[in-house]
Amino acid sequence: MRLRCAVLDDFQGVATELADWSALEGEVEVFSLREHLDGEDALTAALADCDIVVTLRERVAFPGSLFARLPRLKLLIASGMRNTVIDYAAAQAHGVTVCGTQSSGIPPAELTWALLLGLARGIVEESTALRTNGPWQSTVGADLHGARLGVLGLGRIGGQVARVGLAFGMRVSAWSPRLTKERAAEHGVELAVSKEELLTDSDFVTVQVPGGDGTRGLIGAAELALMKPTAYLINTARASVVDQDALLAALHAGRIAGAGVDVFDIEPLPVGHPMRTAPRLLATPHLGYVSHANYTTYYRQAVENIQAYLAGSPIRLLP
Repeated sequence: MRLRCAVLDDFQGVATELADWSALEGEVEVFSLREHLDGEDALTAALADCDIVVTLRERVAFPGSLFARLPRLKLLIASGMRNTVIDYAAAQAHGVTVCGTQSSGIPPAELTWALLLGLARGIVEESTALRTNGPWQSTVGADLHGARLGVLGLGRIGGQVARVGLAFGMRVSAWSPRLTKERAAEHGVELAVSKEELLTDSDFVTVQVPGGDGTRGLIGAAELALMKPTAYLINTARASVVDQDALLAALHAGRIAGAGVDVFDIEPLPVGHPMRTAPRLLATPHLGYVSHANYTTYYRQAVENIQAYLAGSPIRLLP
């Protein structure tokens, strides 16, 4: 009897196209779910007869209560090598092996610049006006050259964002709780004395710190109040880093010029959610990791993980 493998959140329907799943033929039956399953009842109903599940990023939580309701589940594969919504102790207790895949930081760095440039030059407003016979020019773009870019987190992705800023002729500074002057100098950027200085001095602020308890609410109402009214905030990292209610309040009050957001407290965003209609907001549906190269890596390595598991030697184990 073949094992059953479900691929979650295959919104674009490409999971079985970007990898050769035929290597599992005869042993594993693979199917993908293009609609998001919200809540444990829906997940249990859809996955009850599955032995393997491939989950995309951190959109679906796997707490102990869910593992308990999926007694057939033996292998869980997450895209990326870091996942904060899987209860690893519970997985082990229920006999579930958890594996990950590699994930490039290039696509989210590129999307950061897509959002930043879109905001700075009013791309959405001007394109919409042009296509709907609206006014010919209604915005005045913000200049990047000579402006201050503040990078919150100078790791794998933040370093790439900083390099692009330097190429645009921006003055780039960075800050994170453990960032040193030497590390900043390696990237050719200045070390901000504090988070507060970074926010106060910057014309554009990008969020590139990882999620977790240490960064939860790192930018709240008090921090947003420090930003210039002409400044922009871009978050392609984790929703938990920026207080969503505080950001909505700042946008509605016009306390900052705008924000570019790719991550949300609830994903997918419910219909009618205030983030869908907030002013001064350029929002995308968590596209940071969504690129051909990344998806090819995710699904090809998912196949490799399944093959290794079936051979009795699991690879890329998490955590």
